[in-house]
Amino acid sequence: MLVQRLTHLGICVSDIERSLRFYRDLLGCKEVGRLEMEGAPVTTLNGMPEVKVRAIYLERDGWRLELIEFPVPGWIGSQSPRPMNQVGFTHLSFRVADLDAICAGIEAAGGGVLRDSHVGQAGSPTRAIMAFDPDGIRLELVQGVGDPNAVPGGPGYQVAR
Repeated sequence: MLVQRLTHLGICVSDIERSLRFYRDLLGCKEVGRLEMEGAPVTTLNGMPEVKVRAIYLERDGWRLELIEFPVPGWIGSQSPRPMNQVGFTHLSFRVADLDAICAGIEAAGGGVLRDSHVGQAGSPTRAIMAFDPDGIRLELVQGVGDPNAVPGGPGYQVAR
């Protein structure tokens, strides 16, 4: 096989230390490395004539997330949650033990909760909601019973009704 492994998913952030606190302290990711680069070859790789990059690598449950900050030339775009049907990255999904508590934590840490997206009733076995980090990256939060490693819709996964 030509591809050996998926190494990480990278997201551009506006404030790397704030994002580190959000993903590490609130969502339980562990910092596993840092990197700072500028000039060639990072200018070529990123397709920018002048660039300075700071990156922090986080791990959680066997996957790795790269937080990327661009002190030069800076970040662009909206910090609003992207529409789910916009082509490209849509969201990160987390299985949670207490949906209400994690939503409160997200808001306290500078993110937000899309209250109109709530699925399931209080007391039901499965509830879900969409939230977002301080830069608008969507987070799907699912509180439920059954195997937290189950693929949605697969064996061991229970759906809100």
